[in-house]
Amino acid sequence: MKVSLEWLRELVDVDQSAEELAETLTRGGIEVEDVANLNKGFEKVVIGEIVSLTKHPDADRLLVCAVNVGLEEIVIVTGAQNLLVGDRVPVAMVGATLPNDLAIRKSKLRGVVSLGMLCSREELLLDATVGLERSADGILILLPDAPIGENFGKYLGREDSVLDLELYPNRPDCLAMVNVAREVASLTRKKPHLPKWAEPNQVMTLPTASDLRIIIEEGELCWRYAGLVVEDVQIAPSPEWMQRRLKAAGVRPISNIVDITNYCMLEMGQPLHAFDRDKISGDVHVRAGYPNEIIVSLDGVERFLQADTLVIADDHHALAVAGVMGGLNSEVTQDTKRLLIESAHFSAVSIRRTSRRLGLRSEASNRYEKGINPYGCVATLGRVRDLILELGVGRPVALIDEVKHLPPTRRVSLSVQHTTTVLGVDLKTAEIRQVLEDLNFEYQEQGDIFDVEIPSYRSDIEIEEDLMEEVARLIGYDRIPTTLPQGDQTQGSRTAEQEFRRRLRRALAQSGMDEVITYSFTRAEADAQWGSAKHSIPLFNPLRDELGVMRTTLVPGLLDVAARNLARRNTDVSIFEIGNTYWGEEHPLQNLPREELRVSGLAVGKSGRHWLNQSVNYDFYYLKGILEGLAQEFGLELEYRIAKNQSLLHPGRSADVYLQNQCIGFLGEMHPSLEKEWELERVVLFELEFNPLFDRMRQTVRAHSIPRFPAIQRDLAVVVAVETQADAVMSKMKKLGGQLLQQVEIFDVYTGKPIPDDRKSLAFMLRYQSLERTLTDEEVNILNSRILEGIQQEFAAEWRK
Repeated sequence: MKVSLEWLRELVDVDQSAEELAETLTRGGIEVEDVANLNKGFEKVVIGEIVSLTKHPDADRLLVCAVNVGLEEIVIVTGAQNLLVGDRVPVAMVGATLPNDLAIRKSKLRGVVSLGMLCSREELLLDATVGLERSADGILILLPDAPIGENFGKYLGREDSVLDLELYPNRPDCLAMVNVAREVASLTRKKPHLPKWAEPNQVMTLPTASDLRIIIEEGELCWRYAGLVVEDVQIAPSPEWMQRRLKAAGVRPISNIVDITNYCMLEMGQPLHAFDRDKISGDVHVRAGYPNEIIVSLDGVERFLQADTLVIADDHHALAVAGVMGGLNSEVTQDTKRLLIESAHFSAVSIRRTSRRLGLRSEASNRYEKGINPYGCVATLGRVRDLILELGVGRPVALIDEVKHLPPTRRVSLSVQHTTTVLGVDLKTAEIRQVLEDLNFEYQEQGDIFDVEIPSYRSDIEIEEDLMEEVARLIGYDRIPTTLPQGDQTQGSRTAEQEFRRRLRRALAQSGMDEVITYSFTRAEADAQWGSAKHSIPLFNPLRDELGVMRTTLVPGLLDVAARNLARRNTDVSIFEIGNTYWGEEHPLQNLPREELRVSGLAVGKSGRHWLNQSVNYDFYYLKGILEGLAQEFGLELEYRIAKNQSLLHPGRSADVYLQNQCIGFLGEMHPSLEKEWELERVVLFELEFNPLFDRMRQTVRAHSIPRFPAIQRDLAVVVAVETQADAVMSKMKKLGGQLLQQVEIFDVYTGKPIPDDRKSLAFMLRYQSLERTLTDEEVNILNSRILEGIQQEFAAEWRK
C-alpha cells in the first residue's frame, strides 16, 4: 500500500517528517518498507523562459539560449531544434542531479560557457502526458502559464513523499487511506479529519431504481451488492490533484469516472467498478460462470470461465469477472452517458482462486482476497456520489442495495489483570481506557473488565488476545521487559532413524557421489512413468506446468539434474538424494498423503582424471559396487534378481533389489529408448525404499578375528540351459557347501562352440575355509563333488572339465 503524505495530512494532523512517521508506524506494528521522495531529482530544476535564441558562432547545429530563470538570466548552449523565443521549459541548474542520475556541471561548448541544461522528457523520466506536442522533438515545452522560477517538482505536484507499507494478511484495513489515518491518529494521539462516509451509520438518501434489479444467485459467494445509477455523465480528464494522488499510489489516471472509482477505493478500501448502464440488458445477476462461457476482459483477452468463477452478468451475457476485471462489452467510453457503479462484498476465497487461475492481479482483487468490510459498500458509494457532484461529471439518480448476509457486531471482553499477566507489564485501568479511546473503540467498563465493540473494518480482532496486541502496540513494545525463558533443559539427541539417515548420507558421499536436493514436485508424465500415476497428487496452483504433481519417485528429479549438467558439458555426474515421496490414497484428497522416504542415485559419464587413479566409466557395476558397500556397512544381505520393469531398464543390465525376500527397489541402466527422451546416454540409476533398510540394518557390530588357517580355492565350470539364472545356481552351491564354503563368485559366462546353442557355460570360484583347523584336499573334494551332484540334479547341469 503506497500512502501519499500529502493525502494523509488531509485526513489527520501529521507534524512529523516522512521518515519520522515511518518509524512511528513501524514501531506500532505497521511496517514501512520504503519512503520515496517524489521530488528527488527535481531539487535544482526550475522553470525558465527562452529570452533569445542565437546561432553558435563555431557550430552549425548548436544554439546559444538566454534563459530567464526568475532571479537571473543565464546562458545555456543546446542542440535542440524545437525551441521558440517565449517557450517555458524545465532548466537544470549547475549542481543538479536529474532523475536519470545525470549530473549537471558548468561546461564550455566550442568556446561558449553553458550554465545548465534544458531538459527533455527522457532526462526527467516523464511520460507523454506532460508538456505540449512539440516536446516530442526535443526539449520539454510547458504550458505558457507555467510560473517562471518555480521549482519544477512543485509545478508537477511532486513535493510529496510516499510511504510504502508492507502489510500482512491480518491488517487488510490498512489498504484504505482512512484506516491508515486512523492508525496514525491512534499512534500519535492526533485528531483525524475523515470524510463523513468513513463514520458508521451514514445513510444515503436516493430513490431505488425502478428499471433495474440486482439478483444474487450465489449468496455464499456474494453477501452484498450495491449499485449507484448516474445519468448525464460527462467523460473528461480528472482534476490535477486527483491525478497526482493516484500516481503517488501507483495507479494510472484514465478518465474522471474511472479515476473517481479508483480514488474512492484507495481512500475507503472498497473496490468499485463502473459499467455503462446502456450496455446492460435487463437485470444484473451475480452468478457462477456457465460451462465453456467466454468473456473478453478489459485488456482485450478472451477468458474462459468455469463453474466456480463468480461473474456479474445481465440477462444475456457476462459483464465482468467479479472482483477481478470488467468486461470489454460494458466498459465506460467517451460516449457513455449513464453509469451503474458497483460496490459489493465477494468471497475472498472465490476471488483469490479466480485471480490465480486467470493470472490477473489488480488493486481490487488484492483487497477482495484479504477481506473487506461489508458495511462499507454503500458508504463508499456515498463518497462516490459526493465526488461526482463536486466535480460536476454526472447526476446520481438511484441506489440499489441487495443484501444476503451481514456479519453481527463483534464484542470482546478485555481483562486488565489478564492483560498485565500476558504482556508482563504492570498496566493500570486508565492506560487501557486511553488505548481504547485512542483506537476510537466503543466500550463499556465494569470494574477491571472492558466490554469492547469491535468496528466492522477491524476484521483482525476476534478474541481477547487480539485486543491485548492492540494494547501492546499503542503503549509501545519497548515497555515489555526482556526476559529469558525458564524451564528444565534436556540434552537433545538424534533418533535412531535420523542417525541412520546421517550415516547413509555419509556413506554415499564417501563413495564419491554428490548429494542433491530436488523439488518435491515433478511432471505428471515422468512421475507416472517412474512412480505411480494412481497415487500421484495433482496441484491446483503449481509453480510451473512441469511441476504439476507431488512426486512418488525421486528419479525424474535426478534425471533433470543430470540432463542440466550434461548440457553444460559436465560429464562427471554421480549424484544421490534422500527424500520423501508422497502417495495419495484417494482423489480428491480427504486426508494427508502417505509419505515414504527413499534413497536414489544416478551416474552418467565417467569420473574425472586423477594422478593416482585412472578414469572410470560409470556403469551398472559402478553403482552395484556402491550398493554392496552400503550392504557391508550396515550388515544388509542384498539380493539381485532379474528386473520386472523391462520397459524402463535395460533388459540385460538391470536388476530388482531384494532384502530378506522383499523387493525394495531397482538398480540398472536406463532403457535405450528412454535415453533420447531425456537427452542422456548410458545412464545407470537405483532407487531403494528407506524403511526396509533401516528396519533390517545391523544394530551391533560383530568383529571376527582373521582366520589362522589357510583357505582352499576350487574352480567349477558347469553347462546349463540358457534360461538358468546364475544367481539360482550360486544359491544352491552356498546351501550345499555349508559353513565351510565361505565364498562363491562367478567369473565367466560363455556361449558358443563347442557349447550347444541352447546351453551356456558358467564358471565359479569356490573358497573353502575353517576357523578351527586346516582343511584337507580330500574333504574339500568331497564337498565339491556334493555341490556338483546337487546342481546336476536340480539344473540338469553338466560338469565341464
